[in-house]
Amino acid sequence: MASTPTEHPSSTSTLPSRQKPIPYSATNGTRTPLSSILPPLIFGTATFNTQFNNDPFALDTIGLVTSALTHGIRAFDTSPYYGPSEQLLGDALATPFVRETFPRASYMLLTKVGRIKGDEFDYSAAWVRESVQRSLERLHTDYLDMVYCHDIEFVSAAEVLEAVTALRALRAEGKIRYIGISGYPLDVLGDAAEMVLRSTGEPVDAVQSYAHFNLQNQTLGGPRGIDRFRAAGVDVTTNASCLGMGLLRREGVPVGGMGDWHPAPRALRTAVHAASAFCDSHSEKLEVIAIRWALETWLAVGASCGSRGDPASGLPWKHESNSEVGGAKLGVNVIGVSHAAELDKTMLVWRSILDGLEGGEETAVRAGRWYRAWEWSRNRRAAVRILAEGVEEILAEWFGYSWDSPDQGFVNKRVNAVEGAPSLLTPAASPKSKPVEGGEGVERGIPLR
Repeated sequence: MASTPTEHPSSTSTLPSRQKPIPYSATNGTRTPLSSILPPLIFGTATFNTQFNNDPFALDTIGLVTSALTHGIRAFDTSPYYGPSEQLLGDALATPFVRETFPRASYMLLTKVGRIKGDEFDYSAAWVRESVQRSLERLHTDYLDMVYCHDIEFVSAAEVLEAVTALRALRAEGKIRYIGISGYPLDVLGDAAEMVLRSTGEPVDAVQSYAHFNLQNQTLGGPRGIDRFRAAGVDVTTNASCLGMGLLRREGVPVGGMGDWHPAPRALRTAVHAASAFCDSHSEKLEVIAIRWALETWLAVGASCGSRGDPASGLPWKHESNSEVGGAKLGVNVIGVSHAAELDKTMLVWRSILDGLEGGEETAVRAGRWYRAWEWSRNRRAAVRILAEGVEEILAEWFGYSWDSPDQGFVNKRVNAVEGAPSLLTPAASPKSKPVEGGEGVERGIPLR
């Protein structure tokens, strides 16, 4: 069962009463640009699902969310498709401590519509409205900061346009603020972004791509990715899944309650295993290099469709403004963790990355950190880059590979727009672990430093 987290000792004497709101306004039809307020580090809650964990209700989601907030994270990404994720996130944000210390306006909530099951999608206006209302209830809020159309490659362009139009109607009612599209194939995302702009005269606010900017595939950073989105008027491009949905780990793809669902072919997994052995030979772990490289590199590569929102400081109860890390736009990353140790180590990595952006030892000294933190961060960046290039060499023909999404012959089994909505998992209904060949003794954590 989830438990209230233990506060960091350093926070007990400086515990603030209430955090400041993220500045947003909408007057005379003009809204605050998303790229001026979206934090460059977003907490993704796809891990609150059976794909990554046997029983998501057994996770300390209250502790994770509260700790993320205290370390400066101010945006959470979820979806109705992620099993009980919306419910668990909403309940964690509804605790008395969080409600008092972190008012709703002090963080951003991003969710999705359209994807119901692996083979069921509904982009109709009726279902979009129903889904948004359900998300509002699960997340205990009266507005959503952004709603993505989820995995648009599984539906037609006409269906995407219908969903975007429905979301804009909800935006006019004040129920949502920004609208985006998400999916895996970059060409489909680019076609859709251009189609929405051409058909309506207004671009989508954001595009979320996953598993396309990491050690194995960096296509998002080029002309088929961010360059094309920017030309289609997209304000922000978010990079999700810097571990390739768990592919880039020493222990291999994650095996949760759904068994081995990962789409990577065996030959790609074999190449990743060889890359992991290469990192081991240099006293590093593949996932350590993968996470640091993706987070740090996308800050620069993704800046043209990035944000000037305040970053998470990575330190308990320490706010940091965008101006304190140079004032430039930063590429926006989405990270996902399942346990407190993973979050703590991820935030240490993030803090070190920010140290390398701050312009030298003077800034570090003013912030109370080691006067050589900037130098250490830059040296670490160079070391990670060398190993990243080695991983690329080992992956060889698998570097830049994208699997099919959807598979050939895919058929959408969704029939009714509103009737027959899937029921949310409950603790009693959480699936039991499934034995998977070769899955015994799998290390579940994501070790970082």
